[in-house]
Amino acid sequence: MSEEPDEDDFEAAAAAIRDGDLVVYPTETVYGLAADASDSDAVERVFEAKGRARDKPVSMAVPDVDTALEYTRPTEREERFMREFLPGPVTVVVARREAVPDVLTAGESRVGVRVPDHPVALALLERVAPLTATSANVSGNPSARIVEELDAIRDEAAVVLDAGETPGGTGSTVVDVSAGTIHRRGVRADAVETWLAEH
Repeated sequence: MSEEPDEDDFEAAAAAIRDGDLVVYPTETVYGLAADASDSDAVERVFEAKGRARDKPVSMAVPDVDTALEYTRPTEREERFMREFLPGPVTVVVARREAVPDVLTAGESRVGVRVPDHPVALALLERVAPLTATSANVSGNPSARIVEELDAIRDEAAVVLDAGETPGGTGSTVVDVSAGTIHRRGVRADAVETWLAEH
């Protein structure tokens, strides 16, 4: 296994993101592709690097629920859910504030919010946030759990934070709490379903 990223690595990654560049970072599911989620041009680079259709929104990663509230307007029930499941492998779709650019949400009024439960991801997010939260792969290709599995995305990233193999290979569960809908079943989907039924 590789060595954990050190302070210099984190500073280089944060500086790259502030410059509008892309960074590959580990999460508790798969490696993700980070850009400044509040910068339309940087988000546009994520879509270009992934070859992702512009009508497919990208989620946003933040270091904690309190930071999420600066960019979103969850209902009381949605916030209770967020505090129950985040950090963790769950993406919560909630109403966005004006600071969230249209390109991130494909023009929709709601945005997916993620607080990754991984020390390297959180250490990066404590330095610079919000970040894009999307898998570090060309759309349609498999997700990467080790940096050796990264495809052409690796060439697009200014910095790759290598923390060895990610703990899980399944994407996050994507849930719209207000609609009671699970858009994508991933880790903890059963627990999410139970919570929705009981609250």
